[in-house]
Amino acid sequence: MNRPLLFLDVDGPLNPYAAQPERRPDGYVTLRVPLGNGMPSDDGGLSRRRRPLRVWLNPGHGRALLRLDYELCWATTWMADANRWIAPTLGLPELPFVDFDDALFRERPDGVHWKTGPLVDYAAGRPFAWVDDEQSDPDHAYVATHHEGPALLHHVNPRLGLREADFRTLTDFSRRPPRTTR
Repeated sequence: MNRPLLFLDVDGPLNPYAAQPERRPDGYVTLRVPLGNGMPSDDGGLSRRRRPLRVWLNPGHGRALLRLDYELCWATTWMADANRWIAPTLGLPELPFVDFDDALFRERPDGVHWKTGPLVDYAAGRPFAWVDDEQSDPDHAYVATHHEGPALLHHVNPRLGLREADFRTLTDFSRRPPRTTR
């Protein structure tokens, strides 16, 4: 059997964006990512600079993620840009990503997060864990109803990011994945 998938959100689990803005958490480095038209151009220059996005990342998370018995996959609005900006800082190789396409930010009347359906489709019955700061009860119900394999929807506090307890939970799940859990 294949290893379970680990769907990784960036903002919240890896970038504790809700932490006090003047206090970078211990062990984190600051990355400045140009926004929109301020993305680096092919010649290395910046076009129409705007204030860059501040991202805090803990390089130790990359090593910890690679030690887990999962196939890592980006599940973030960063999509392919996570490989350009986030992966190098964490020491991760280029990872596959879920292309949310037209589901990106689309609100659903049933309260299910816009990522949930595409993640279930991408997993195609494989066991998976999803670390994010936005799952809710409707997401758990959707996964339990629409996904045949074991799944863990693991909420990460966006003020704290991934912590040792989160890695223990992920390790436990990969060793013996139950049905859908919180």
